[in-house]
Amino acid sequence: MLILVSGGSGSGKSEYAEKVACRFFQDRGGKAGKLYYIATMVSFDAETDRRIARHRALRDGKGFYTIECPTHLEKVECQGGDVLLLECMSNLLANEMFGEDGRLRETEETEVSVITDAVDAMNSRVETFVIVTNEIFSDGKKYDETTERYRKRLGIINQKLAEMAGVVVEVVCGIPVSVKGELPC
Repeated sequence: MLILVSGGSGSGKSEYAEKVACRFFQDRGGKAGKLYYIATMVSFDAETDRRIARHRALRDGKGFYTIECPTHLEKVECQGGDVLLLECMSNLLANEMFGEDGRLRETEETEVSVITDAVDAMNSRVETFVIVTNEIFSDGKKYDETTERYRKRLGIINQKLAEMAGVVVEVVCGIPVSVKGELPC
């Protein structure tokens, strides 16, 4: 089952998504499979280092196997019985759109289909797939062309993931709100 967890910065979405993934893994009662945390953030400054450290501390001792996957989600190997948590879609897209040098890759909408196809394939192979994404569309601001291109692509990805998902949750001020399906926790 695909579960999409969205929310604004600092909303509590990551903590909630971890709780959901752990609950699904524990509820399986020791069946084969692993609990994976697919980390997409690339460290590029002290603030990012602090965020990565915070996320590592949050999942410490919960049984996650971490897979560092800043790009090429399709290369992640998983199998039946596994529970996956991808943190987070907005970082993955940014990494796919911009190379290590920070330059925009001119691949048009390629990232959208590559990412959503990988999610669909992985979801068909695993027990539960929890994906964290960001709500970045509510501020009403107009950004530069490159940022708008990123926002548009993330919006399309989020829509496609929501369509695929059995459950869509928005976390608001630490409170999970069901958008689609029944809240898992």
